[in-house]
Amino acid sequence: MKNNLVMDIRDFYFTYAGVDSPSLNGINLPINKHRITALIGPSGCGKSTLLRSMNRIHDLYPNNRYRGEIILYNKNGFGENILDIKRENDFIKLRHRVGMIFQKPTPFPMSIYDNVAYGLKLAGIKSKSELDGRVEQALKDSAIWEETKDRLNSSALGMSGGQQQRLCIARAVALKPEVLLFDEPTSALDPISTGAIEELIARLREEVSVVIVTHNMQQASRLSDYTAFMYLGNLIEYDRTDKMFLNPSEKLTEDYITGRFG
Repeated sequence: MKNNLVMDIRDFYFTYAGVDSPSLNGINLPINKHRITALIGPSGCGKSTLLRSMNRIHDLYPNNRYRGEIILYNKNGFGENILDIKRENDFIKLRHRVGMIFQKPTPFPMSIYDNVAYGLKLAGIKSKSELDGRVEQALKDSAIWEETKDRLNSSALGMSGGQQQRLCIARAVALKPEVLLFDEPTSALDPISTGAIEELIARLREEVSVVIVTHNMQQASRLSDYTAFMYLGNLIEYDRTDKMFLNPSEKLTEDYITGRFG
């Protein structure tokens, strides 16, 4: 089975600094290659906490505690437990392999070109021609090349919210990650921009594996291949999305999806 997985979360617990009880309790969740996995559940159930564990972004803040395993597989099927990572350089490599897109677009205060090239330069790419090619390809892959090709030297801060979010996706895609994590990527956007981002995420599945946190049940049902329902730090149910939405195994899942929750 692991040959079909890009990541495998096993008996995973997470506890925030200064708190006694864990926010995540024994999570077991497979992440399939070149598929979209949606994490759904009410606010405060642990969705974003789990997502941010998948590239150790919690480690930007001290004394958070992990227990269990999060196995990340490479293209040859070799897996490593990312919870064993301790060196700063290995964290950088991990976040190249597992990129993250946040709820609010976070462009850097620099040009459109430099936003996309930033991570590539950090990764050691110095050739101008290679940088140019990788930036162009990332902007094309993120469906924003036509809108930006004539103003690559303009500030990214002058872009619309939807354009900024696609630029942030381009910045992540440029590094050729194996996994992209999306934390409610359309919640701050208008319906037209939301549709554009959803189309983009659906296309990206051909290149990367995607995990998306969303409160939007329609978005989860139309976009994802697999869905995980979380409640109070527990994984209640995980299955193919069509099964989860049409015939869930757990009554709690059914109540949440149909709006009868609570």
